[in-house]
This record gives sequence, structure tokens and C-alpha cells, in this order.
Amino acid sequence: MFDNLDLSLVNWSRLQFAVTAMYHWLFVPLTLGLSFIIAFMETLYVRTGDEKWKQITKYWMRLFGINFAIGVATGLILEFQFGTNWSNYSWFVGDIFGAPLAIEGIMAFFMESTFIAVMFFGWNKVSKGFHLTATWLTAIGSNLSAVWILVANAWMQNPTGMHFNPDMARNEMTNFWAVFLSQTAVDKFMHTTMSSYILAAVFVIGISSWYLIKKREQLLAKRSIMIASIFGLLAVLFTIQTGDSSARDVAKVQPVKFAAMEGHFTGSEASPLILMGFVGDTETAYIDPAIDPAPVSPVKYRIEIPGLLSLMTTYELNSYIPGLNDYLYGNAKHGILSTEEKIIRGHEAQQKLLAYKQAMAEDSPTADTLRAYFQDTEWLASTFKYFGYGSYYNSDSALLKANITKVIPPIGLVFYSFHLMVALGFWFLLLFIVMLYFVFKDKLEHQRLWLYASLWSIPLAYISSEAGWIVNEVGRQPWTIQDLMTCSQSVTNLGSYSVMITCLLFGVVFTILLIAEIKIILRQISKGTKED
Repeated sequence: MFDNLDLSLVNWSRLQFAVTAMYHWLFVPLTLGLSFIIAFMETLYVRTGDEKWKQITKYWMRLFGINFAIGVATGLILEFQFGTNWSNYSWFVGDIFGAPLAIEGIMAFFMESTFIAVMFFGWNKVSKGFHLTATWLTAIGSNLSAVWILVANAWMQNPTGMHFNPDMARNEMTNFWAVFLSQTAVDKFMHTTMSSYILAAVFVIGISSWYLIKKREQLLAKRSIMIASIFGLLAVLFTIQTGDSSARDVAKVQPVKFAAMEGHFTGSEASPLILMGFVGDTETAYIDPAIDPAPVSPVKYRIEIPGLLSLMTTYELNSYIPGLNDYLYGNAKHGILSTEEKIIRGHEAQQKLLAYKQAMAEDSPTADTLRAYFQDTEWLASTFKYFGYGSYYNSDSALLKANITKVIPPIGLVFYSFHLMVALGFWFLLLFIVMLYFVFKDKLEHQRLWLYASLWSIPLAYISSEAGWIVNEVGRQPWTIQDLMTCSQSVTNLGSYSVMITCLLFGVVFTILLIAEIKIILRQISKGTKED
């Protein structure tokens, strides 16, 4: 199975990447959203000639600059880890994962870094129109960076547009547009960027609310809340739409993740949507439907709406939505293979590759016969598709059966993260509507309850953003590439001790950077619109 594998190396490598990614994501969404809010504000300055809009723009630009600088530092370290800690993965994905990252570096990063200098230092050196153009291009460049990263991540969730080269033992891109425009990539980009705009809007509204509470910078606060509320309201409506589309795509290409998100263990027609619940002991819930077709769900004290999961997933109220047990034990009626069968097929694919490599080394005539398998579309779709499952193969049937639950992600973490993200999304929708109402009624400074709610919504926005990535990444475990490669197969052959040391060092450094950013931002907020 995992011969000579140091599981502590896998765990430390995963932890190091998770720490880096989650710290990095504290900075990215604010950069994506705040850049556009700044661009809108500067546009109003250029069109109206009102110097107050220029002052407001420059204020938010300073906070953007602090966040941007630290976000770049964590992002570079994140990309380096693909070569240092995950070199087997980097080899296996060939040019598929590298192409989007290369485009991001060449086009978006250079575009972003070129115009950001003009945006910060060109106020008195270039014309208003040129400076506004630089600001808009900085915002567009920031979001273009996100495009290519999210396309690469989407391919890991739904590998497409590629062919496996048995001679090199790696996947190679055959259709760039299939990778770039897959439904998974489109949904992921739209949902992630729109949710980032929500965070930026909440950030602006929360800080502006603090000024109103303290009776300071009232013009800045009211104008900023107006812009951010409109921006945030539009973003949250698009986020709901893209989230709905993304969930249906996940149900199709990552059904185990979907079932974990929804806490759906037993397949049924007119499946209910669980709005709230508590996940109990899941181990006893994995039961073959042939033995018990309706086991007790481990999701306790749940509030659910009958039939809504079926309706939202397939647009049909009485449609059948498979549960986790269907994917573990199979469901012939609905054409679902069991995990055990996938493991057997994955093992066959791995053995074919090993036999081919040996035949090539020995210059055996059987090499051509074996190579034909990797050119057979039907065999690729029915067998090689489950290549990664072969890692869980065991010749002992009892141990093989025991391995099937290893393809299930941590249910509690995925379920709670998903439901928390959705609940907070609707809270932000209410917040934007209420704040916009009070802005136009000119009663905002008297709504202390809502001002404090806005201020404390800032950490909630970050929690919601991180929860979304937990659903995305933890929900696909144990896979690095869905169905093709596990995390255990992806790691570099390093000493676990060295990975542990670097993981701890990164954690300390990132924490120091985060504290530094918070202190610098708080100092800038305290100063208000005063410039050094």
C-alpha cells in the first residue's frame, strides 16, 4: 500500500502548506476587493473634481498597500512549496499546473507591479486620467493573478483537458481551453472573487462604522459606507448565484465532497436540505445499504427542509441524491461504483504502468501492447480514471474493505465550515441592505447597534472566507488531484524533521507578519486621513 512511507512527513508537509495557504488567504481577498473599491472612489474624484474623494481614495489606498505588501511575501513562499515539499505532485501534473502559474507570473504579476508604483507615487507626477488608469489596471492585475491560481486549483478538483504519458509517468495538457474554461474553473473564479469583494466591503464598512462611533472622519465614513454597501450588495448576490452553481458542479465531479458538505449519509429521493445540525459519531454511520437501507444519520438535532437538496441539485423535487454510503458500497441501480471496485481498478492501472516501465527497460515486445492501454479511451475512462485509488489496495480482502473509508474527508470539519460560510453569507446580505438603507435615510450615525454589528463583522468576514477554503481543500481529502493522486503520493522524499522545523518557522514568521500588519493598519486607522 504505502511502502516505506513516512506518514509524519506527509502530515507535516500538509500542515506546512495549510498554514502558509491560510495565512496567505488572510491578505488576498482584501487585496482583490479593496483595489476595485479604491478604483471606484478615484473615478468619482476624477469625474466630480471633489478633493474630498481624492482624500478618501488615498486613505483606503494606504491600507491597501500595507495588506498588499505582506500578501506578496506569503504568496511567494506558497508557490515555492510545490517544488520543495510536493515535487512528486509537480512532476505528475506536468505542464498543466505550471502553465497557469507561469501565465500569472508573466502577465498578471508584472502588470500589477508596474502600475501599482504609479498608483502610489504618481499623484503629482502624472495626469488624473493616467493615474486613474493605473489604479484600474492595478485592480484588474490583482484579479488576473487570482484567475490563473484558481484555474490551477480547479484542475486539481476536476482534472480535464489532459492525457497521461506513460513514458514520462506524468499528465500533459492537450486542451488549454478545456482546462481554462471548465465549469469548475469558471465557478471557482467567480465564487472566490465575489466572496473576496464581500470581505473588502465589510472591511470598509466596519472601519467606517468605527469612525462614526467615535464621531470622527464622518464624511469619509458615510461616503465609504455608501460605496462599500452597494459594492458588497452586488457581490453577495453574485456570490449566492455562483455558490449555487458551484455546489451543483461539486455534486457532479466531487460527489463525496458534496455529500460531506451536506451531511448526507444515506441516498434518498426528495432528499432534505440540512440547514443546521450537529455531527456525531460518523464511524457507525458507514453501513452497506444492502444490509441496512436506512441507517440512523449521525447528524443530530438537525433542522431540515424536505426535498430541497434534490430540488437545488437537479431542479427536480423527487430526484435521487446519493449519500456517502452509496459511494462507499456502490449503488448498481444508480450506476455508482463502490470504493472497493475503484481501488481494484486503480490498482490495475498502477500495475499496468509498472509493467510497461519494466517492459520498456527490458526492451520487451509486450511494451507496445501495454502502451495501447494508455491510448485506449474506454480503458482510460473506466480504469485509469481511478489511478489514485490503487494506493489503498491490499491483497487481503478484509484489509481492503477496511481501507474504503480512507477516501472520506473529515465530515465534521467540512460540514460545519460549509454551513458557517453559508450562514455568514446571508448575514452580510442583511448587513449591506440595512447599512445602505440608513445611508440614504441619512440616519447612519444614530444606529449604534448596527455600527457595532458592522465593526464586529470584520472578523466574521475573515472566518467565512477561510471556511470556504476549508470546504474546498479539506473536502477533497485524501486527494491532491481528484481520484488520480493522493497527498501521500505527492510529497517530496525529505526528512520529516526538516519539514517540521520549516513549518514551525513559517508559522512564527507569518504570525509576526500578521501582528505587524494589524498594528500598522490600526495605527493608520487611528491617524485617519492625515498623511505623513
